[in-house]
Amino acid sequence: MSPDVLPETAAALAVAEPQKQGRAQSRARAARRRKIVVAASRALLLIAVLGLWEFLARTKAIDPFNFSMPSKIWDQIYTWVTHGTALGSLGEQIWYTLYEALLGWVFGVAGGVVCGIALGRITFLADVLGPYIKVLNSIPRIVLAPIFVIWFGLGPASKVASAVVLVFFPVFFNAFQGAREVDRNLVANARILGASDRRVTLQVVIPSATSWIFTSLHVSFGFALIGAIVGEYIGATKGIGLLVAQSQGTFNAAGVYAAMVILAVVALVAEGLLTFAERRIFRWKPSDSGD
Repeated sequence: MSPDVLPETAAALAVAEPQKQGRAQSRARAARRRKIVVAASRALLLIAVLGLWEFLARTKAIDPFNFSMPSKIWDQIYTWVTHGTALGSLGEQIWYTLYEALLGWVFGVAGGVVCGIALGRITFLADVLGPYIKVLNSIPRIVLAPIFVIWFGLGPASKVASAVVLVFFPVFFNAFQGAREVDRNLVANARILGASDRRVTLQVVIPSATSWIFTSLHVSFGFALIGAIVGEYIGATKGIGLLVAQSQGTFNAAGVYAAMVILAVVALVAEGLLTFAERRIFRWKPSDSGD
């Protein structure tokens, strides 16, 4: 071997390292530029839609009484924030709805995870209960909200029940599929090492199914909000759903849209918190470049 090989290799590495760092910095700059472009495009799209809506309503191309307009919706939100609503302060209505949705979401997620993992692990249970779960899943669960109001009254319990039945099934099916998709080699290795069924479930199956479960959490919180809102719309003493019902009853289209905007903000904040928690838990996963 020539004695010049090692110096030439060192020189090549010395040249390649800065090039590699330069490419990494270029990719980072491109990713930042893409995020800026995406955020700007989203903002421009929103401004364009709101501007067109305002223009069509002011020129009477669409009926402003039925469709309202963004400026009136903003005025309604401002009035609720500064002077409160007919039901009390806006913060109280938001918290009441959020409390019902959170409670229903927690119960629905817990039930869906436990039942999904159990049926995913115990084939006999899946065979026995499978047809009943399919029948229950086929029922339009929104129609259960009036029944829950009859059973539990106008208080939070009926809204929590509505949220639970909407949250349970998406979480259940994801947990069930996650338990079924566990790598059989991992389970076999755990059993070879002497792990009991309980340890296999807690230390192998549940961690492997966690990513499946988190996928359903993003969708399920929106379902929890829907359950709480529908229950409040049908019958309640306070909450955003009751604001929607009252606004509809007084033909206040701006109030209906304002309540929808508030709910959208709450849902976006919840989605952001769930995404943050997921990234903290799954820091080992590669980030999605499309975010």
